[in-house]
Amino acid sequence: MIQDKDFTLRLIRQLTQALEKILLGKPEESLMQKDLDLDFLMKDIFKFDFKELSSKSISEIDALVEDGESKDHVDYYEMLGNVFQFKFNQTKQLDFAEKTKYFYERYLHKSGIFALPIINRISVLKKILKD
Repeated sequence: MIQDKDFTLRLIRQLTQALEKILLGKPEESLMQKDLDLDFLMKDIFKFDFKELSSKSISEIDALVEDGESKDHVDYYEMLGNVFQFKFNQTKQLDFAEKTKYFYERYLHKSGIFALPIINRISVLKKILKD
């Protein structure tokens, strides 16, 4: 069981790093180059694909994270913020923007770190959601 949790946490971190590089505008690093398939990873992490994940409310997704071990929450929130930001950038769906903002804010709160790129993304999302 511990191996499963460790494997899942490694997948979360791998996905987070790949998405962060894409979001920071480093096109040489893409999901395809890293042989990462978003839906495949979502199924490994949450046991369902992104479509099903995105159909859940923020509180339902938050409950999935909170049901896990508290030491892993920061990794989950960062990954969820990056996933929804990535999808928002592709689709411009406001629901994804709301989820991105929420999960990034949870990440900053839980981690206690100062992450300027994430703070900047939250600011942009707030402006988009205000309009």
